[in-house]
Amino acid sequence: MSDTPAAEPAAASGEITAETVQHLAGLARIALTDAEIDSLSHELDSILTNIAKVSEVAGPEVPATSHPIPINNVTRRDEVADVLTREEALRNAPETTDGMFRVSSILGEEQ
Repeated sequence: MSDTPAAEPAAASGEITAETVQHLAGLARIALTDAEIDSLSHELDSILTNIAKVSEVAGPEVPATSHPIPINNVTRRDEVADVLTREEALRNAPETTDGMFRVSSILGEEQ
């Protein structure tokens, strides 16, 4: 028997086996049932197959992208409009001091 970890032969062949899943679960200290091992081996094998398909298409001539469609920030023009006066803004404030909103102290510090 070779000293090579179980994960290496499976990765080289492109197939995830139950032994590979058991080995990885042991490294991660995760207890898995036989049903979970079987399910994960199929799911992980499918993931590797899909990654291989993407790798075939994504060559050096294909630029890396974080999003397939360019994203632009949508903003509106900044236009001057009617604004509240200080008195109007403070009219419904529970407390004011020297033309400003009065709020409770932060972190117990008095201001």
